[in-house]
Amino acid sequence: MRLIIREDPDAASAYIAKYIIDRIKAFAPTPEHPFVLGLPTGSSPVKIYKILVEKYKAGEISFENVVTFNMDEYIGIPREHPESYHTFMYKHFFSHVNVHPRNIHILNGNAPDLEAECVAYEASIKAHGGIDLFLGGIGPDGHIAFNEPGSSLASRTRVKTLAYDTILANSRFFGNDLEKVPKMALTVGVQTVLEAREVVIIITGAHKALALQRCIEGGVNHMWTLSSLQLHPHPMIVVDEDATLELQVKTVKYFKSIEKVASSQGFEQILPSTVRTGPRKEPVEPVPEAKEEPSILSPQPVTSTLLAAPATEYPVRSHTPELVPDRMGSRITAY
Repeated sequence: MRLIIREDPDAASAYIAKYIIDRIKAFAPTPEHPFVLGLPTGSSPVKIYKILVEKYKAGEISFENVVTFNMDEYIGIPREHPESYHTFMYKHFFSHVNVHPRNIHILNGNAPDLEAECVAYEASIKAHGGIDLFLGGIGPDGHIAFNEPGSSLASRTRVKTLAYDTILANSRFFGNDLEKVPKMALTVGVQTVLEAREVVIIITGAHKALALQRCIEGGVNHMWTLSSLQLHPHPMIVVDEDATLELQVKTVKYFKSIEKVASSQGFEQILPSTVRTGPRKEPVEPVPEAKEEPSILSPQPVTSTLLAAPATEYPVRSHTPELVPDRMGSRITAY
């Protein structure tokens, strides 16, 4: 895991914006092979979007061949509502860059069949070859997307009941009226995020320091779903100084020293091996070598099927949950 520490939220946002731009340019996307970008909402990524828009207008980056998938959406409010995540994304990003509307994917919180909407969303991600980079933020309780404390680390896109702390935190967008805040949402699952080739998280502010500490210094814990990033091969968390207040001094010094060494050696320019830099390819099954018939008189060596797996190919897992009515006959179940 990489932990990048910057002085303030502006510097942290600038680092991530540059990182995203560098990844898209290195990928060199085309209409046939677009760069697939996962995106969040909330206050944390606003400055990142602002910088990306500025860089686009300056001619430094194009989003023409970028496909986007958003993390979540409220259930039960119109997409034109000022606090819907559809509105948020167009207000802060989509309306200001050249991303094609057909390449924008946001969950429909008013779909007639919400579970079918979730299954279709997962299928669409898979059809696009998986997500190349998932940008995200967290809540003070360490939840990623709307995967509240207690969410399964194997979860997929689904209907989710929001925790009281999340409703309370989001009430500031609804005139501090708890009754106006939606109580349920559609969200990508923890496993959906973990299957992205890269995950980049922004965390700023002292109010999120405990969540960062649990993720970095604690173990994997479903009560702090951010900690699931410990299971990912290429996670990066970018924070400001205030967010590190709960970390041990030696932890902060360790990650700062690691970044300093990496930067001095030019490692910043090396792409993780799981980032696609060419066309999408279907995984090729290895051809088994011809073997002699085993002899009953001689012991046979034990071989592992893992040795035959491609070393740098991480195909998207295929998992489509069955839509089974619960005992009350309802097809909408919040997990």
